[in-house]
Amino acid sequence: MDIQTLEQRLKTLIIEALALEDVSEADISSSEPLFDGGLELDSIDALEVGVAIQKTYGVKLDANSDDVKQAFYSVATLAQKIFSERGDANV
Repeated sequence: MDIQTLEQRLKTLIIEALALEDVSEADISSSEPLFDGGLELDSIDALEVGVAIQKTYGVKLDANSDDVKQAFYSVATLAQKIFSERGDANV
């Protein structure tokens, strides 16, 4: 799977995990911030998305990790984090 496909899947995962009924994948920019701007997510949303990522991709995003804030910056940075943690394209 390429990074663009993973980004699209992450958009769907975010919408489903947070039950964003009025949001479509097209409404979410891959590079737009998820918190301060963009979707305006909060810490509870991040927890829910993190759990969904762990269940779906087997990647745990530790809230105490220094790079978790950077990983949650945007859909694109989440996709990069998953690729780097998985170490392969079989995401």
